[in-house]
Amino acid sequence: MRILLQFPEGLKQKALEYSKKLESEGNEVFISVSPTFGACDLALDEARAIKADKLVHFGHAEFHHVDFNVEYVPYEIDAPLDLLPKSLEYLKGYNTIGLVTTIQHVHQLDAIKDFYGKNGKKVLIGKPYGFAKRNGQILGCDVGSAVSVDREVDAHVYFGGGMFHPLGALLNTKKPFLVVEPFANTVRFIDDYREKYRKSSRGKVLSLLDAKNFGILVSTKNGQYNINLAKILKNSIEKAGLTGEILVANTFDFVSLNNTRGFDAFVNTACPRIGIDDDDAARASIPILTANELMQVISMKKELAH
Repeated sequence: MRILLQFPEGLKQKALEYSKKLESEGNEVFISVSPTFGACDLALDEARAIKADKLVHFGHAEFHHVDFNVEYVPYEIDAPLDLLPKSLEYLKGYNTIGLVTTIQHVHQLDAIKDFYGKNGKKVLIGKPYGFAKRNGQILGCDVGSAVSVDREVDAHVYFGGGMFHPLGALLNTKKPFLVVEPFANTVRFIDDYREKYRKSSRGKVLSLLDAKNFGILVSTKNGQYNINLAKILKNSIEKAGLTGEILVANTFDFVSLNNTRGFDAFVNTACPRIGIDDDDAARASIPILTANELMQVISMKKELAH
């Protein structure tokens, strides 16, 4: 069998090990070294180009069905639970908590829930919207496991590494949000990011009241392609007497975007996190709007015109 292996950055060091194993079983193996942002970003073009019989995607669970033979190999990590007792100090007064994590630690949720339960907490584990496949799992684009229990909990707890996943959940919920980061050995509330994002979003909208030209970003990645939304936004822009053009790429490189002159702002229809994370905002030479922010700009421009 001809197999293409695909790994996220944190697991690329495993590529040679898996390749040798599969070759010893009689397979012809290729390794994709393209960056990948998750199961929304499968190496389908590479797999088809080399006429692979199967793509093996490591580190993530299935995102949605694609017309290709894909095997998903989620990578489980047993993170230390040493910080859980410390987290109780932060959770004083919060009796019901919502618990979320990434696919790498979903298998640890029962143990974490059991710990909090034994220490007097009621723990709720919510359901994802549909892109994520496991209860309690969150993605950058699927934070349903947090949102679905937001009204019922006093606070949320994210267990896992990095800020990418909890930030998305934070911005879509209203309750206090505690991050327990076992690898950085930190415990902290991140609620201040909500106000920071609100002010940033408001600032972007107000800065574009004189904007005339908008570039609408459409990604061709398997789980990010949203041409229908792009066409709706283009129509809304043009109805408002403005100019909208659809810009297509597989991966949006900020150097290339910054070289695409003539636009006052870009509007994102791809990964919902593009333009929201601090690194993106710093690298972009002009604002990157969400669809909702674009509609706010158009609405405010109409109000000012009357």
